[in-house]
Amino acid sequence: MIQKNNSNNRSNLALLAFLVLPSLLIAQDFDAVQITTIPVRDNIYMLQGSGGNIGVSIGADGTLIIDDQFAPLTGKITAAIAALTDKPVTFVFNSHFHYDHTDSNENFGRAGAYIVAQDNSRKRMETTQVLANGRVQEAYDEVGLPKITFFDAMRFYFNGEPVDVVNTGSGHTDGDAQIYFREANVIHTGDMFVRYGLPFIDQNNGGNLDGMIDALMNLASLIDDDTIIIPGHGQLSTRNDLLDYRAMLVVVRGNLVRSKVQGLSVAEMLATEPATGYAPANAGTADWLTRAYNEYR
Repeated sequence: MIQKNNSNNRSNLALLAFLVLPSLLIAQDFDAVQITTIPVRDNIYMLQGSGGNIGVSIGADGTLIIDDQFAPLTGKITAAIAALTDKPVTFVFNSHFHYDHTDSNENFGRAGAYIVAQDNSRKRMETTQVLANGRVQEAYDEVGLPKITFFDAMRFYFNGEPVDVVNTGSGHTDGDAQIYFREANVIHTGDMFVRYGLPFIDQNNGGNLDGMIDALMNLASLIDDDTIIIPGHGQLSTRNDLLDYRAMLVVVRGNLVRSKVQGLSVAEMLATEPATGYAPANAGTADWLTRAYNEYR
């Protein structure tokens, strides 16, 4: 099904709870999930289902996807791609290692796709990880591990254009990758930029608020006002959206640092409501603020 989708607020709020509150992690009904295909520009599409947004590039060289959501959805994802092209998936780019973006790695690897990621992401996938929200992510079998890795940047020439794969710094994790289709002027940011409010920062695996703020400015310097952004979660966006998101984080960080300078305890910091205007005052926000505050203590 190909359709335009302008609002994902309800699913984004559910996702925020899913990421921030491990107590709310419940079995998903993947049978009920539908994959929606959204045209982005030229030969590039975005797929939405459950998990991170999937970027798709189709053309004479084959099919390249960015992220692959959950393993039970592989068949539906493959069917959605087959509605666009008869060419199989040649490359799977992982924007980072988290399960909601990479859980289909093993399935696509068995089907013959080459998986690409920042080198730290492969290292994380090789062993069991505990995320900052308490979620345990088990190691992947060899077939699901990236076979091609990079450190700072690399370039592919695929489907008639240069595709830059860059690491703009440690922010969401220590193995984030952004994929920039230069001719189409489309970039997939992974979870360095999302549209559901305060972003999940995986401090257990190299993520940090300062790094995310710096990486977002690096991202903004790569693109222009005509760039279409495929965020890690949520609707298609613009450079201004990304800058607004960064500005939110700068304000919240400033409030946290002020609390630190004042010598406030965690409870006292929370009482100042550092995220007022950006996130509801609830347990999820308190957990996010506590983890971020601990970066400065």
